[in-house]
Amino acid sequence: MKTHEIKLFWEWFYCNEITLRTLRDQNLKIQKVFIYWLDRHLHNYCEGLDCIIIFPEKVGDKPQFVISANGNPDYFDQVTTLAEYAPTLKHWKIIPFIQPSGDIENMEAGLDKPYVFKDIILKASELKFTPLEYENEKKIDMIVYLKDFTVHCKNSNLLQVVFIIMQDLIGEKSLFQNINFVELAQLPNDMDTEMIHLYDLGFYLDELNKRKSNGKI
Repeated sequence: MKTHEIKLFWEWFYCNEITLRTLRDQNLKIQKVFIYWLDRHLHNYCEGLDCIIIFPEKVGDKPQFVISANGNPDYFDQVTTLAEYAPTLKHWKIIPFIQPSGDIENMEAGLDKPYVFKDIILKASELKFTPLEYENEKKIDMIVYLKDFTVHCKNSNLLQVVFIIMQDLIGEKSLFQNINFVELAQLPNDMDTEMIHLYDLGFYLDELNKRKSNGKI
């Protein structure tokens, strides 16, 4: 375990936490400098990790510092260890792994914000999926249907954006633990009643795992 690198990371974070907490209000030059050093210290500990600062919408709420392995199980232990060694930071919430979104109600109403990645714009509320279950297999394969798949099908970033959406919906660890393979397809005009809204993926997996644990599959 890289105890020295962990110590250096949190010492730097602690000394600069005020600037990091107010990074949105800093000028672009300062933002770039602090993001660079934040990444540098993190990657000195583990190259496979990334981090996200989530600023609060409400005054008085704490910003969240999320440590991510980008869904790679080879680095899950490093995420957990770094979070466990975090000092007491009364103005921060330190969170290991990207957690499931709490925005399901807005998605159900179609009021969710779109994901924008270069020339790709997707809304989670507009995606559906069909699960492919296999006997004695914990993980499922699935087909995710998009409105504009035929437009973006040759875009190499499309699957990555869909995985980011899924990660936000069910969390980083759950995505690795439950999903094996994802295929993308065009959403048909005649809606199949067998299709499930992607924002219900977490509920579907919970029910599936309950049935498996009860021996009903």
